[in-house]
Amino acid sequence: MIVVGVGAQSRTVPAAARHASRWAVLALLCFSLLLIAVDATVLHIAVPALTAALEPSAVELLWIIDIYSLVVAPLLVTFGTLGDRYGRRRLVLAGYVVFGLASLSAALAETPLALILSRAFLGVGGAMIMPATLSIIREVFTDRKERAIALGVWSAVAAAGAAVGPLVGGVLVEHFWWGAVFLINVPLLIVALPLAVRLLPPSRNRSGHPWDVLSAVLSTFGILALAFGLKEAGYGHMIGRGPALAVALLGIALLAWFVRRQRRLEYPLLDISLFTRRGFATGVACVLLAIFALVGLELLLAQYLQLVLGLSPLSAGVRMLPLMVAAIAGGLAAAHVLQRIGLRATMSGGLALTTLSLVPVLTWGVEQNPGMLAVCFIGIGFGVEVALLAASDTIMAAVPESRAGGAASIEETAYELGAGLGIAVLGTITTMVYAPALGVVPGVPGAQMNEARESLAAAAHVAARVGGTPGAALLDAARLAFITALHRTVVVSVVLLGLTALAAAVFISREAAAGHCADEPEEAAKPEKSERSPRPSS
Repeated sequence: MIVVGVGAQSRTVPAAARHASRWAVLALLCFSLLLIAVDATVLHIAVPALTAALEPSAVELLWIIDIYSLVVAPLLVTFGTLGDRYGRRRLVLAGYVVFGLASLSAALAETPLALILSRAFLGVGGAMIMPATLSIIREVFTDRKERAIALGVWSAVAAAGAAVGPLVGGVLVEHFWWGAVFLINVPLLIVALPLAVRLLPPSRNRSGHPWDVLSAVLSTFGILALAFGLKEAGYGHMIGRGPALAVALLGIALLAWFVRRQRRLEYPLLDISLFTRRGFATGVACVLLAIFALVGLELLLAQYLQLVLGLSPLSAGVRMLPLMVAAIAGGLAAAHVLQRIGLRATMSGGLALTTLSLVPVLTWGVEQNPGMLAVCFIGIGFGVEVALLAASDTIMAAVPESRAGGAASIEETAYELGAGLGIAVLGTITTMVYAPALGVVPGVPGAQMNEARESLAAAAHVAARVGGTPGAALLDAARLAFITALHRTVVVSVVLLGLTALAAAVFISREAAAGHCADEPEEAAKPEKSERSPRPSS
């Protein structure tokens, strides 16, 4: 029997029931994460259908795909700390509502701008839910070995969602229309909402600690300005490259002000001192750079399967299935690997495997090679999940439960900022190589050639309109140009992942790999208000 005290009251809970309860909570949190992770990549396969239906420009298309991560990233710190202060359960429930309404709006969007705005609100809902999934796991799984297993399941679900997103998108686009990739969220959330009300534990209310509004504003606008500036600097279509660099520098200045302010506050919005721990800092850097290198590349590979190899959306999703299976296996096996070979070897080894698995992509062309493609996807999925679980374990083990939301928000910010910048920067590199590589095609007017140079999806759309021999020649030339751009982007990803693997091997110390943080004694000593009042004891 275990006695759980809340204020002056206490109640007795059987250990078996407590154990079953937290695994049920984990299942619900993983379901929530699955919806968010699927939404991050479900559009990858839907890009050709979406381009044909809404006819967005290349810049609008990138904003449709990228706005989700660029909105989520700056809000994670704010919502993570709000969850610590006012209750993570409340934030999850509110996030469900926002995410569901935004999904309905996205499904019914009739213009690129409407879809961009709906995707932005999806990011708000996702930012409300995501930090709470990690911090509630940290709260209910207090044993580090058991928590490593829970984080492995969480990581596997995140990978499964990201990997199964293209498959789900392929099925829905092929049998319905592109808007179905969002509409599917609505009935699922209607089912999840009452389950969350019943299952999620109340969080301790720390409203006695001041919450600094200025810090929240600085972090939000600093990250958003930096991400937007870097993204726009690659294209220059909205405000130009010069002003974009100025916006990026403004973002850096706001973040520097934010860091300086956190050092002075008694109760900072974000515990900057965590970054003085080598393991924590290296874990965050590992997440950021690994996701940066991989997410943008995954979008390009989804387009490669459809627009270069000519696969249907469903067939392309099936081809990416080995990535999903390997990622799930990696997430589930990572906890055991971590215990056997240690944090340093797990993190650096997983990244090294991912790096090696990307190298054969440099040999891909217009020919079908399903065997090699499956082998590469298996290595990428397994390697990156093992590495990310090791990074997540060291990040969450470095903080007390009272600061779990803040640490979770840092990790999730690294995920989403890495994803947003990866799509933006690697997409920019691809466009910069693709456009010059696509020369003049006889029989295709100059205006249509300029449109075809915006993206491979746009080229396929133009080729279908031109038709005949010129249309076929344009599509062949665009495919070769895209392959050249893909190879250059893979080189960048390989270099980044290799350097990250080396950094993990060098900078993770034995103390960081083995240590974990006890809860703050002053937090444990003070009676805390519950998010909801306990039932009177009989």
